[in-house]
Amino acid sequence: MSPLARVVDAAIVTYQRRLSPRKGYTCAHLVAHGGRSCSADVRDVVRRRGVVRGAVPTVLRFAACYRAATMLTQTGVRGVCCCGPIPIPFGS
Repeated sequence: MSPLARVVDAAIVTYQRRLSPRKGYTCAHLVAHGGRSCSADVRDVVRRRGVVRGAVPTVLRFAACYRAATMLTQTGVRGVCCCGPIPIPFGS
């Protein structure tokens, strides 16, 4: 892994361990489709492909998470939000 990928990986791990359990909502993609959260998926992409080559898959995952959050919000599911940089309204 490149030094940049190590930094990004460490940031994701910190997010998963310290922030994610306290934020009060969960990954919309995980709720809607099962499988893994966006942070787990992006971490895997960065570890396998690096930061630069993993940028497109990461953006695609966050876009899918945004669509899942929109779908869930429209069906009345509360407590989900995309973990990416896309602002999504959510209920608590």
